Amino acid sequence: MAEKLRDIAHVSAVELFTPTLDDTIRFFTDQMAMEVVERRGNSAYLHAWDDYEKFSVKVTGGNTSGIGRTWLRARSPEALARRVEEITAAGFGEGWSKDESAYGPVFHFTDPDGHPFGIYYETERYVASDATRPSLKNQAARFPGRGSNVRRLDHVNFLAQDVPVNESFVSGALTGRASEQIVLDSGVKAAVWYTFSDKSYDVVYTRDWTGTKGRLHHVAFATDTREDILRAADVFLEAGVHIETGPHKHAIQQTFFLYVWEPGGNRIELCNAGARLLLAPDHEVITWTEAERAKGQAWGLKTIETFHTHGTPPLAEAEWA
Repeated sequence: MAEKLRDIAHVSAVELFTPTLDDTIRFFTDQMAMEVVERRGNSAYLHAWDDYEKFSVKVTGGNTSGIGRTWLRARSPEALARRVEEITAAGFGEGWSKDESAYGPVFHFTDPDGHPFGIYYETERYVASDATRPSLKNQAARFPGRGSNVRRLDHVNFLAQDVPVNESFVSGALTGRASEQIVLDSGVKAAVWYTFSDKSYDVVYTRDWTGTKGRLHHVAFATDTREDILRAADVFLEAGVHIETGPHKHAIQQTFFLYVWEPGGNRIELCNAGARLLLAPDHEVITWTEAERAKGQAWGLKTIETFHTHGTPPLAEAEWA
């Protein structure tokens, strides 16, 4: 058996659309403790304090909420060339771009569900200013000491019309490996978690109950400890940010979590999942049944209805009924 390549290093950044640009930027700077590192047109680029690359989130003003492009860094120029070849062969390539100031050449493509992606190797690392220079030379910026102090981008959970079709693409063209999945009694896969690294997951595809394509369930950011998430709940409470659910603990992936909606309507997760790593090269996918999933979280309150029904961009009933 040929050794499976692992050509993607990590998910590096994500673009979010928002109809309330200024309020969303304030959410990321004040409540999430990020730094605006660049403004270009109707977009702001924000950096989480220990991400090594220039930006973690690109926030773009628009008519509605939702997800724009998700960027992936290849492990090497050779890995980039291999992935571009495979993505093109699969029929989802869109061509090269040099539009983002933080990256070298980026190959644009979509997944089968229509979510935009970019893959690249050359990158611009974050350079600390006098105000953000850390005392410890092995972190990107100083600890901000405000808001929820999120350390880095952790993962993206996409809503998808057809999970198995996207599964084939992610595991094949993107060399992702599945770590956990939900399989319904009918045999249909309702959700799959994938990793590109030794983290337990980097991207997730969850079945969109509306049957539409290209929507977002949530973007997640990592904190150092569970206590950071508990403090974040108070931070969001005082700021008037909508707390959807948590803090609780997921059974799947064992993530300690808090979900909020940023002012534009996108769901944001704060998570502490770093303790669970997939070090086994022959990891077997963990399958959760419909009955097991119906039990809800590992502990905490029962999952609320909006967690299953809210996605962005929001849809009018006529768009999916």
